[in-house]
Amino acid sequence: MKSASSLSQKIIQFLHIFFPIFVSQIALSAITFFDTNMSGRFGTADLAGVAIGTSLWVPVQTGLNGILIGLTPIVSQLLGKNRESDVAPKVMQGIWLSLAVSVIVLVGGALALRPVLDFMNLEPDVRSIAFRFLTAISFGVVPLFAYTVLRSFIDATGQTRVSMFITLIALPVNVGLNALLIFGYWGFPQLGGVGAGIASAITYWVIFAVALLFVYWAEPFKSLQVLRRFHVPSLSAFKEQLKIGVPIGFSIFFETAVFSAVTLLMSRFDTVTIAAHQAAINFASTLYMIPLSICMSLTILVGFEAGSGRLKDARQYGVLGIGCAAAMSLVTALVLLFAGKHVAGLYSTDPKVISLIKQFLIYAIFFQISDAIATPTQGVLRGYKDVNPAFIICFVAYWILGLPIGYVLAEHTSMGAFGYWIGLITGLAIGAVLLLGRLVRVQRRFASEYTTVSAARQV
Repeated sequence: MKSASSLSQKIIQFLHIFFPIFVSQIALSAITFFDTNMSGRFGTADLAGVAIGTSLWVPVQTGLNGILIGLTPIVSQLLGKNRESDVAPKVMQGIWLSLAVSVIVLVGGALALRPVLDFMNLEPDVRSIAFRFLTAISFGVVPLFAYTVLRSFIDATGQTRVSMFITLIALPVNVGLNALLIFGYWGFPQLGGVGAGIASAITYWVIFAVALLFVYWAEPFKSLQVLRRFHVPSLSAFKEQLKIGVPIGFSIFFETAVFSAVTLLMSRFDTVTIAAHQAAINFASTLYMIPLSICMSLTILVGFEAGSGRLKDARQYGVLGIGCAAAMSLVTALVLLFAGKHVAGLYSTDPKVISLIKQFLIYAIFFQISDAIATPTQGVLRGYKDVNPAFIICFVAYWILGLPIGYVLAEHTSMGAFGYWIGLITGLAIGAVLLLGRLVRVQRRFASEYTTVSAARQV
């Protein structure tokens, strides 16, 4: 990856990094999309069961992935400082950390899954499908988290097209396995929503194996000697990555978990409402891949420029990325506004479910706009390695303000399930404003520190 001087060069560099990440994120989210969509076409109980299972799994997965992607700004700043020899040990420690995280998830799931599902008081069929779906996915936890580390390294070098290629392999593998295991084609067992969990676990192993081959044999990764020397686990290296990764993970967890919390709170509603809510959230989450991909791109670009001391260039990338996300949010808003009926038809053939999905999608327009500001801003902050205040902001905005407001509106007014969505919109909007304020302060601080260091060097 090279520094760009002019605005046109920055746009080209930004698109070069962004587009493959975007395709990768769409493909990854499409795995969840097809799990939900194909399960829904098998049956409403399967759709609700997979929805509950996904609501429990996605916050855990994304939050812990956030801890592991703390490797991205570490590697990008090392490359910006021309310290290539330090990269391989960092990646190896990331792999060790992913194994530790996997063990924690598997043990925690074994202890907590049954009590959590029992607490939710679900219909027996829905509870059974959710339990077996999550049990099946657990067999893919180790390769999924290890792949996250390898992908973070690959992206930090600027080779995001490699990640895109790997993820594009995953999508047809997952859809094909879904067809075999959900519907029982070609003599395979007809497992319904549970088959979606098995398909996802197998897919995680496939993408990890392919990533491993690229990192070990392809350039420029081969020249960085990643995974070619054994490094014992290092507590100091864990501490460095956790110092950056834990706040990132908590920020992601707080945002994704609040959506899942709403789904869990809505378990008191009927199966049709749960299914419609989850279908709308699933499609909105697919659109969320745009600001999320911009966020990941900005972490790489801003981290590289900040590591090189080019603060003006880092700031320009921030403005470019956030502005692009805001413009794209208007496009996605139009999609939700005018194509709601067609979107709803992708998830169900039940007229009642389709009608409810259309109503939920109208509310989704508003938090798409807030996401377009908040998420890329977090990416810029991560590039500067400023991560602690962001997770505090996310916690306050989503959990102290947004969720309680949604609960009050849903439980104590006539809004019902839609009250929760208004609470989500409120929390996301507050978070966007606070994160922008934090970014302005960080950029001023970096500029002041850089000026001070430059003056000291001249003396």
